[in-house]
Amino acid sequence: MGLVALILVVVFILLLVMNVPIAVAIALATFCATLAIGTDPTIVVAANMVNGVNAFALLAIPFFILSGHLMGKGGLARRLIDFAATLVGRLPGGLGYVNTLTCMLFGSISGSAAAAVSSVGGFMIPEMNRKGYGREFNVAVTTTAATTGLLIPPSNIMIVYSVAAGSVSIAAMFMAGFIPGLITGLFIMLVGGIISISKGYKGEALEMPMWKPIVATSILALMIVQIILSQKGMIDFGFWKLPNGIVWFVIWSTVCCACFTTFRRAYFTLLLIIIVIGGILGGIFTATEAAAIAVVYSLLLSVVIYREIGLKELPQILLDTGITTAVVMLLIGASSGMSWIMTMANIPQTVSAALLGLSDNPVIILLTINLLLMFVGTFMDMTPAVLIFTPIFLPVVTQLGMHPVHFGIILIANLCIGLCTPPVGTCLFIGCGVGKTTIAKVTGTMLPFFGAMIAALMVITYVPATSLWLPMATKQLKAEDVQKCEFMNAPKDEEKPVKEAGL
Repeated sequence: MGLVALILVVVFILLLVMNVPIAVAIALATFCATLAIGTDPTIVVAANMVNGVNAFALLAIPFFILSGHLMGKGGLARRLIDFAATLVGRLPGGLGYVNTLTCMLFGSISGSAAAAVSSVGGFMIPEMNRKGYGREFNVAVTTTAATTGLLIPPSNIMIVYSVAAGSVSIAAMFMAGFIPGLITGLFIMLVGGIISISKGYKGEALEMPMWKPIVATSILALMIVQIILSQKGMIDFGFWKLPNGIVWFVIWSTVCCACFTTFRRAYFTLLLIIIVIGGILGGIFTATEAAAIAVVYSLLLSVVIYREIGLKELPQILLDTGITTAVVMLLIGASSGMSWIMTMANIPQTVSAALLGLSDNPVIILLTINLLLMFVGTFMDMTPAVLIFTPIFLPVVTQLGMHPVHFGIILIANLCIGLCTPPVGTCLFIGCGVGKTTIAKVTGTMLPFFGAMIAALMVITYVPATSLWLPMATKQLKAEDVQKCEFMNAPKDEEKPVKEAGL
């Protein structure tokens, strides 16, 4: 089987060097490798491609893509920008914070980092240019901040990982992404703030009393404290139970509506997150049904309430959705075929043995996996990377005691960096196009932000609670199942017989 693996890797790399589309490269490499084992590739490859997309959970992807297109063209970015400016616009370099926060909100609502760059960047980059911010700085902030929307749910790539990993709950993945997404966004804000202060970028003066954001933030802080206290067993108002959770949200949103005009304008946009996540957590509907509801809600919001999209524009939006969905499904199908031939060639087992033989220190092994994924992310799109490398690395990390949900967040956070790096960084290309600059000029400014994303990745990797605490708090993961995966504290193989003997 070593020859099969060699053919698979060599053909795939050669096709990538020849600039063949990634899905075609994967399918042709799989075809050649299957031919080498003496099996009819026309049947095997086609069957695996069909089986790869024949998963009920994948039905959510076209719905979320359509919802993202409707949100992107429905005038929602401007409302989120105004609300973000109310919250953080006063700070030094305020527009950088506004840009980051808006990208986090819009990326999570649309589920697309590319849509966040084009929609938010289309307004914020020219506005920041006009206010005296450096053009390359503006592009760097927008490009890196947009990727946080892939961690903050709902996220299509989380659905892809759940399918690739097998028995991983989509709802658990959704909840696991909140804190890592916020950590990444805060790290980007920290770097942006340091650069803004050093360059003398000013904040935006707002005609609004300071007590308004203080009151709204205090109520939000009270909600967070109540969550923490309930987990400690000290006090429990049942925040995570759906009726009480709605009451808390209504209280907070009522105060915000009274304090901020911008919140009232963005209220229905932000409500989509509550509807999707709240409905899934409350058991009202599945992730796939939530995606369909998101489409209906986005359609009503964009066409009926905001009236930013005319009926004549809907056919083109549907066509764009169909094209994007076809590309994603082709990638999923081709990657499923490659996963099958890799299993036949024992590639996952070989890689697992090599990594576990490299060191018995989980810190070193995880660092090695992260470096490999960062390298892969620079030349491979996120969807095929998740589908190909999940079956390779997941067995390794599970032997280290890592929970599959935790690894899924690490994988996504890592590959988000690749969206901002050449030669195939989608967000980087879009950001440079919107900002009317070149990759060569932006790269130097991007380096501190890459450092922020890598620092956030290290926190996410080596602090499992960042990914697992919220799914456990919302009962999407059982505490006993997580305790069985005590990463960083898992016993070594030679210790297991002693512990099992009770000595």
